[in-house]
Amino acid sequence: MKVCVLGTGSLGSAIGGALALSGNEVHLVSRPAHAAAVNERGLTLVAGDEERVAAVVGHETPEGIGPCDLVIVLCKAMDTAEVASQAHAAGVVGPQTVAVSLQNGLGSDDLLIEAFGEDCVIGGKTYIGGMLMEPGRVQANIAGKRTIIGELDGSITPRVQRIADAFNEAGMECAVSDDIVGVIWNKLLVNVATGAVCAITGLPYEGIYDEPLIRETALAAVQEGMDVAAALGVKVAYGSPEGPWELAREGLPGNFKPSLLQSLEKGRKTEVDVIAGAVVREGAKVGVPTPVNLTLVAMVHGIERRIGAR
Repeated sequence: MKVCVLGTGSLGSAIGGALALSGNEVHLVSRPAHAAAVNERGLTLVAGDEERVAAVVGHETPEGIGPCDLVIVLCKAMDTAEVASQAHAAGVVGPQTVAVSLQNGLGSDDLLIEAFGEDCVIGGKTYIGGMLMEPGRVQANIAGKRTIIGELDGSITPRVQRIADAFNEAGMECAVSDDIVGVIWNKLLVNVATGAVCAITGLPYEGIYDEPLIRETALAAVQEGMDVAAALGVKVAYGSPEGPWELAREGLPGNFKPSLLQSLEKGRKTEVDVIAGAVVREGAKVGVPTPVNLTLVAMVHGIERRIGAR
């Protein structure tokens, strides 16, 4: 397959690199330093003591890439509309292209539909983790981490199965779901569990899981998300908030930092508004109080303001 990853940071590098290693033609649209590095010496994927170098093509913009079979959107949520518009103008999305957002939070699918049209967009979520170590080099946490994709109307189609097969062939466990909305909420709850508490405290996973009060706060935030999902009629896979809390760290090293913390450490605005903020917004629609998530959003906004990112 010819694949374009839009907004290639840590996660996009991990996924794009794995697809390239299995023989796909992969184009990564990223920041200039990262694009230059992968073009000069390849993309290095680090997993424990193992390092593999993938041959990918780096780009600063989608211009010149041409129509692709698969477009994976992994830019920051606040950049989705602009990135999708640029890709559409550049002709990356053709008549047979399938576009999928594997971003955190809620709302990206609607933005992709606005830019590309409803027919080419499918839904998806991934539990793969990544941390960009330096331009051209990424810690890729793929083993045991599942990706789930599906048509937004719940149908099972050959095109979705073909993409799942490509992921599986690349060593990324991928399944097709007939309830991708539920899947999206399942992942949202995992992000809610650790994203904001890591961002606020500055602690990686080995720090937050050792502090009882952080655990209590995180579980309360997840429970609010579960209550909102139930009020919306969305079926989630968890019977208690401990499920997302434990799943968040499964298979990841203790020094892992979720994307919200990574963004703050780089002096950038976070995606908290589409994670904990999404729980607050959706809760307001159905009359479910979300004071813990509102507090987490407020604290992250305060840190963003302090560092000049907001």
